[in-house]
Amino acid sequence: MQHAASLGGKRMEGSVTSRVGDAWTARRLLNCGAFLDSTVDNRHFVSDLPDSAHAHLSSPHSFSLCAGTSLPGLPPIYHTARVLKAQSKYVFDVKDPEKHIVRFHFHRFNTPQLNLVGSQFHVLVNGLVALTNFSGGNSLGPKVVEYMLCVHSEKLEITFVPAGKSKFAFVNAIVLISAPKDLIPETAQSLNGDNLENFEGLNQQAFEVVHRSKNASIPNANLSWELPVTEDYKYLVRLHFCDIASVSLGLLFFNVHVNGHLVYKDLDPSAITNYMLASPFYLDFAVDADHSSVVNVAVAPSNKSMAHTVDAILNGVEIMKINNLMGSFDGKVPAESVLKCWPRRKSGHILLPLTALVCLLLSLSVFMRRRIDKADSVPWSKLPMDVPETTPKQCKQQLASKV
Repeated sequence: MQHAASLGGKRMEGSVTSRVGDAWTARRLLNCGAFLDSTVDNRHFVSDLPDSAHAHLSSPHSFSLCAGTSLPGLPPIYHTARVLKAQSKYVFDVKDPEKHIVRFHFHRFNTPQLNLVGSQFHVLVNGLVALTNFSGGNSLGPKVVEYMLCVHSEKLEITFVPAGKSKFAFVNAIVLISAPKDLIPETAQSLNGDNLENFEGLNQQAFEVVHRSKNASIPNANLSWELPVTEDYKYLVRLHFCDIASVSLGLLFFNVHVNGHLVYKDLDPSAITNYMLASPFYLDFAVDADHSSVVNVAVAPSNKSMAHTVDAILNGVEIMKINNLMGSFDGKVPAESVLKCWPRRKSGHILLPLTALVCLLLSLSVFMRRRIDKADSVPWSKLPMDVPETTPKQCKQQLASKV
């Protein structure tokens, strides 16, 4: 990890990191609901049939759904889906408990058997609430949702919980990737007004990738990007740079702004990359979403910019949502409450008829007891309080005469 000068010439640890060519050590790619494996962009997706050795699916009620007709232009993983009609769980074995990326593929197609447009469900990943009341995206095309989290055990669990009136969940494909350990640094700069403060323990957080965009070099202009985000969350803003525009070292200087604040003054790519041209690096900043619900990123020429050269570059932007204190990426409901939604629904259907049956049996028991008591009873009269003292023999004679 390299260090670089930031505001006021102070050296800020963890704000700049060089790209490292670490290998993605392990991949599990599931083609959910498919009976055969498939290949997409040279990546081999395996079937999630019950006898699959790649992931264990625990589901009391699930079935495979096929689009039936070809979907032009869509990879084969979107032609099938696994439909889950009860709370269900995929369990993956993890050989190297570290940072992992989990990616979900959804496509809501329609068949005579079932219309996936009517879905609504929750998704949990290792106890984190990833999605709540999710419907699978829009019906115009596939939706990909990606998360990054630390796995501290030998298992990774993905739980689907049907919600609302749909009573089912679905998924087209699941990808699990073991990520490089240095993908997220331990420390980043947190933007607090005009000040930059250290954000410690960043690599222990979980993230949802909400934006990825490619950009370009900028000749003689200020340029900014506004990316929509959700309020009440903190975001990791990762800015990618690679000076492929300059013809020589030391010609490019520019300023970087995030949410209207100057976060890097007179950025010199040559100095950061140890004077290697066309060498990639990135800057990380942790920011809070403001009330405008956007993250604004801008690059602009600095006072050190030279004439007849490129004024600024920005090759790519990643915006990653950090989970909130409830362990959720989608609302303020904890995982425990989400998991209780399904059992409560199920037990309600059974509990009402059972309660009615118990009440009926109790009523019948009281009715029968009254009939028995009436048949065994005899007439009686109130005894006077001034009964003279008598012997047992006299008592028996008096009771006999009463009867």
